[in-house]
Amino acid sequence: MTNDNYIGVTTGTVATACSLAALDAIIDSPDIACVKVDTPKKTLDIIIDECKLLSSFKAQAVAHKNPYNDPDVTVNLDIVATVELLDKTSEESKVIITGGEGVGIITKPGLQIPVGEYAINPVPRSMIIKNLEDGIPEGKVAKVTISIPKGEEIAKKTMNPKLGIVGGISVLGTTGIARSMSSEAYKNSIVTQIDVALASGIEDLVFVPGNIGEKLALKNLDITKEQIVQTGNFVGFMFEEAEKRGITKFTYFGHMGKLIKVAGGIFDTKHAVADGRREVMVTHAALCGADRESLQKLYDSKTTDDMMDILEDIDLSLEVSNSIASAIHERCLQRFDLDLNVILVDMEGNYLNDNMVIATKE
Repeated sequence: MTNDNYIGVTTGTVATACSLAALDAIIDSPDIACVKVDTPKKTLDIIIDECKLLSSFKAQAVAHKNPYNDPDVTVNLDIVATVELLDKTSEESKVIITGGEGVGIITKPGLQIPVGEYAINPVPRSMIIKNLEDGIPEGKVAKVTISIPKGEEIAKKTMNPKLGIVGGISVLGTTGIARSMSSEAYKNSIVTQIDVALASGIEDLVFVPGNIGEKLALKNLDITKEQIVQTGNFVGFMFEEAEKRGITKFTYFGHMGKLIKVAGGIFDTKHAVADGRREVMVTHAALCGADRESLQKLYDSKTTDDMMDILEDIDLSLEVSNSIASAIHERCLQRFDLDLNVILVDMEGNYLNDNMVIATKE
């Protein structure tokens, strides 16, 4: 695989490599250590961990994703392809692709794969077909079954359950190459939350930064998990995608420490990209009449929770929170055609502003 620490390969590329190795084992020899896989970007050498013949017309190959610079739950996970050569009985495709253990099944509309199908995305499917079809003997069809033995367990750590993908993980990839979470591939994975919600007829959406925001929203608001969309750090991207899909209003809910950055016009909230929390807090506190000594204390604070304690002591916490919530609303109106209902909370889920509307179930 690649030696670049910043890139790896997708599950789709590994699944393709295993499929190719299994076909080669049937046609030629099971003694296969590496295969060349054509991806949409380039040709990659993929190491095969194990390859074995199951019969004269059936073989199985196993490989895994090597670690790269990303917290990817599928790294080091075994991916298995079983290929069986069958007699061709019609003008059907030369390659039939299906899923096995640990590959999820689609149960909700809005994704790239129809309801009832295995969650093997279009690009991996296309890669498997293109890499195998020339090697399939005349008059034969290759039935490819992709399995991920620990997929069902790993899926609990992904968005799949929320997206209605049950029983395992998805076989993903748009280029065959996996890059860090700042990549387009990651953005494409989180935007599917919006598509699934819209396809299910859910309109009253609640956008939150991440898992903590989701837990607090479910605790505080009368909503379902299906109404929640996690933005990660890509707030601007997710809001833009919502606008593209015709969404004009939703609730933006979360901890002050994350949402306050948007009040300062920061739409990528990753700490390494930009911060500005204390500057935004000091500005709004000053606008609300805080004295110089309190402003200095706010500026010297490490966390927004500490800042809120200082504001509570001078009886300005609600006024400042309302001011920040209004600034978030205004910033988003300036950049997008979005009318947000902003709800700021602390780590216990206590409401910090009162200029808000409480979301309810459909």
